Amino acid sequence: MKAISTLQVENDRVIVTQWRFPPGAETGHHVHAHDYVVVPLTSGVLRLVEPSGIRDVALTAGGSYARPAGVAHNVININDFAFSFVEIELK
Repeated sequence: MKAISTLQVENDRVIVTQWRFPPGAETGHHVHAHDYVVVPLTSGVLRLVEPSGIRDVALTAGGSYARPAGVAHNVININDFAFSFVEIELK
């Protein structure tokens, strides 16, 4: 099952997308073209499938983090509840 993305804002400086993950949903493998910030709207655990392996990451609602362009992964909701976050890409 695919995660659901909703574009909220796109202009010459940023792309803001809300991601919603029903239980078991995933983004599919992708590579980030821009530096980005993630703002979790839900607390829970997401599974990251990365070239270096698989890791589970606990996220807390409102606990933002930033990562550089070039990150490659698949993000999977392993919770038994829906998970969501806002992704802000910096152009």
